[in-house]
Amino acid sequence: MSSQATSPKPDVRFASRGSSHYDVLLALFCVVLVVSNIAATKGIEFGSGSFSLGSLQLWPIVTDGGAFLFPLAYIVGDVISEVYGFRAARRAILTGFAAALLAAGTFWLVVQAPGASFYENQAAFESVAGPVAQIVLASVVGYVVGQLLNSWVLVRMKRRTAERGLVGRLVASTGVGELADTFLFCAIAASAIGISSMGVFWNYFLVGVIYKIAVEVLVMPLTVAVIGWLKRREPTY
Repeated sequence: MSSQATSPKPDVRFASRGSSHYDVLLALFCVVLVVSNIAATKGIEFGSGSFSLGSLQLWPIVTDGGAFLFPLAYIVGDVISEVYGFRAARRAILTGFAAALLAAGTFWLVVQAPGASFYENQAAFESVAGPVAQIVLASVVGYVVGQLLNSWVLVRMKRRTAERGLVGRLVASTGVGELADTFLFCAIAASAIGISSMGVFWNYFLVGVIYKIAVEVLVMPLTVAVIGWLKRREPTY
């Protein structure tokens, strides 16, 4: 009787999320999300003059204030997914979702509250904090879809290759997540920062995707080092 050889399943291990390291990453994840939502209310242009290709405006480069910090959310999300697994990443995503909604609700209440007789900055405060609700809606929709895709792709790839191919799955998962996240965010948030033409919208979207993936690649050595450091210190199951 002949027997058919089967290849061994890859040894896939994740750390328990009941650790102080996970708590720190979770806190950082939530802070990055909330701060990015506030910063994203400011539209930013780099460059002067104008250059278009058909209906696509290529120059100046259009982005928003959230671009300075938000890529860190995907880097932290990658670390959580790789070290702690999909359930831990999902918990972080839902916690960040709740924190973003809390921030949006708080800003809405503060905007609606009557200003004191000595307070002279009500209009300025409304112009900055007023769009936060729309930005948060855009961020929450894009972030939930993008982060879940990011985590799902990374964990699925890890289950196929175990500990091998870390850089490949970090880049691939971020590319998928950022593409979905950026498109949904830009589609909902564009009007809040004053974007009114499709040419500028596509500039805003493409710049966002390219920039965020570029940041991921540039900090890849640090991301890999942090993941390795955590894996050496966290008990696995």
